[in-house]
Amino acid sequence: RWRDKDTELQYVRNYKPKRHDVKHLRMLVHGPVGAGKSSFINSVDSVLRGRIAGRALAAAEVTTSFTKQYKTYKIPKGQPGEFYPFVLNDTMGLEMNEDRGVHAEDIKLALKGHVTDGYPFNPASKLSSDSLYYNAEPTKNDKVHVLVCVVPADKVALMTKDDVRKMTDIRETASELGIPQLAVITKIDLACPEIHKDLKNVYKSKYLKDKKFSDFAGIPMNCIFPVKNYSEEINIKNEVDSLILSVLRRIIDFGEDFISDMET
Repeated sequence: RWRDKDTELQYVRNYKPKRHDVKHLRMLVHGPVGAGKSSFINSVDSVLRGRIAGRALAAAEVTTSFTKQYKTYKIPKGQPGEFYPFVLNDTMGLEMNEDRGVHAEDIKLALKGHVTDGYPFNPASKLSSDSLYYNAEPTKNDKVHVLVCVVPADKVALMTKDDVRKMTDIRETASELGIPQLAVITKIDLACPEIHKDLKNVYKSKYLKDKKFSDFAGIPMNCIFPVKNYSEEINIKNEVDSLILSVLRRIIDFGEDFISDMET
């Protein structure tokens, strides 16, 4: 399942939404606190730029969410002012306590395109329709085209049904809207000694064939992708790039299918 990195990179570079009324494909990244959501966005940025990038601020070890605002990331491509035709939205982490972490209703509003950039997440209350950050009339570009759930491999085995309650709630709303979903499993090298030894062992690992997360979250096994985020590296590596490009290509394919099916 190791694909040629250059082929995958070219596929991503050549991508353009087929619809003229959609400027960019929007990916919304969500998941538990400390899962590596911001690091995943940075890793995608790093792969496409060919150097380590760190625009989405990420903390090394966190127990509460480091991301406080709804933020859209565009990735530069080629000439100054030119960007890839997809954007990634970072969100505050999900905490299992009702009064902490991102409010699940905010993620649901974001899916529909109602949340604007810079909105400061408030765990105690969801975005209200009279807020400056509320977009009353979202366009096709404002709406989310793919929902990406990021989960840390070293915590999957410890998850309970309560832990994924908020995730399931969000997933059900996405399903109602027809938005495709996939999961990215991060920190695979921390969870499995064989992968830590050699990232190429990732697809042989029994650990990652565990159906527990798939059963809980309701995401099929073939829509769950292992990655290693760039965290301590100072240079990019082919194996790390390959896993990230593999999931990015799938995200683009899912999103493009959704865009094609949107009503005119």
